[in-house]
Amino acid sequence: MNPLPTASGSAPICYHSFAMSTQTLRLMIVAGEPSGDAHAAGLVRALRETAPEAQFEFFGSTGPLMRQAGVESVIQCDDFALHEFAEIVHALPKLLLALRTLKRLGVERRPDAAILVDWPDFNLRLARGLHRRGIRIIYYVSPQLWAWRAHRVRNIRRDVDLLLAILPFEVDWYARRGIKHVEFVGHPMTGEVRPSYGREVFCQRHDLNPGRPIIALLPGSRRKELMRILPPMLDAAVQISRDRRDTQFVLALAPNRSPEEAHRIISAGSYDSLLGNSFRITCNETREALAASDVAAVASGTATVETAIIGTPMVIVYRLSQTYGHVLRRLIDIEHAGLINLIAGERLAPELVQDQLSGPQLAAELLALLDPDRNREMRDRLRLATERLGGGGASKRAAEAVLRALREWN
Repeated sequence: MNPLPTASGSAPICYHSFAMSTQTLRLMIVAGEPSGDAHAAGLVRALRETAPEAQFEFFGSTGPLMRQAGVESVIQCDDFALHEFAEIVHALPKLLLALRTLKRLGVERRPDAAILVDWPDFNLRLARGLHRRGIRIIYYVSPQLWAWRAHRVRNIRRDVDLLLAILPFEVDWYARRGIKHVEFVGHPMTGEVRPSYGREVFCQRHDLNPGRPIIALLPGSRRKELMRILPPMLDAAVQISRDRRDTQFVLALAPNRSPEEAHRIISAGSYDSLLGNSFRITCNETREALAASDVAAVASGTATVETAIIGTPMVIVYRLSQTYGHVLRRLIDIEHAGLINLIAGERLAPELVQDQLSGPQLAAELLALLDPDRNREMRDRLRLATERLGGGGASKRAAEAVLRALREWN
């Protein structure tokens, strides 16, 4: 059997040499948000594909994708995508129960390792509890400590045995702080984010004119994001419709948001005039909507990376409550709010955050991006920025790193 290449450039591993056909690998795997659920499910599938002779036993905190991938659900994390202080306080008893349950099961079932995926407020606490009890910790999707609460780097140093980073600058960031057990495996979206069909088919499905400009609106996946970000997006759509009557709009809702929620916001804000031939609401077609669009307004988060990989010029937007936004501004220590701008190392996409996010300002930025020359320039710059994320196969490289670590520890 030919050895597989490793992500770190170290000696390749011939996974057949694990003699895994007679070995069961028991792995706790913990995610708490939709993006973590997707990354964890991809890793589970990649582990089985990379070491087909092994018998895997996965259990932990799961979302629907992890359950589909065959992870035993001890805790269901479907409702744990919490964002603001009030939401966290309300859910605190449930989170503490989940933490105690996973610690207890770690002691009882003694996994070969615990793979903790993103969700740092929860997972760093769990890492401490498990590591103190002699369980190896692999952290997949490095916590964004470079953005805020950098003091928690000591938790990584103390409690994490292997840190798998998905952003290229993170290895150096941790190295400057004396942490060497970090490996860049690439971003899981790279090579996997692609629309199922293009502009012509999308327009046919939604009765849009492919010869006219299309603007996608992505207000985020959380309910409060929809409430705070969608209204200024709709204000911008109203203004653009007046300035450019040929423009069409697609409100691309996240899978966990319903058209009924959007319609309530539209009705409450008297935006019903938009609901004509030039405004569509779609569900579960985010990538197709982005690929069909000339420009997009995108809520800050991993969606900006998805948009960049597809290559759609964007304006990055975000709005929190005034109280939470004020607190967060005092804690954050980064130049850019948009993840793709951090990856690019420059203000590649315009950002409108908090009070900057208004209908007129967003309309002006989107109209500017419809200029053919500027549109083409941003598409070129997005392509260069996403090349830094590595080629496809991040889940496979992460699986190889996990298996290599397990071999070394055993």
